[in-house]
Amino acid sequence: MRPALIVGGAMYVLFGSAAAAHAFLDEASPRVGSVVHAAPREITLRFTQEIEPAFSGATITDASGQRADEDRPSISGNVMRVPLRPVGAGRYRVTWRVLSVDTHTSEGSFSFTVDKQ
Repeated sequence: MRPALIVGGAMYVLFGSAAAAHAFLDEASPRVGSVVHAAPREITLRFTQEIEPAFSGATITDASGQRADEDRPSISGNVMRVPLRPVGAGRYRVTWRVLSVDTHTSEGSFSFTVDKQ
């Protein structure tokens, strides 16, 4: 049993700390894959670590690939806020790329749908 603990501990030190060294998307508003009934005025992205404002950003595009974001995002700590132009009904893609303060980059994308009724 003791060798298993030693191997498990070594795996955590080697791989667990490396996984924790990146800023991953923790929460988004609108939520990932959601359908909202009112067009948002901004997209809020919360990451697992603080991010470097000068090297982090996001774009929001509509189904035809046209940009829906406006200006540069504002970043404070681990939260990025991306202002939107007035948007209509449809599907939108959020694409983000961030540099965490420990110099690791991560990126991703997700979509949400505006379904005005």
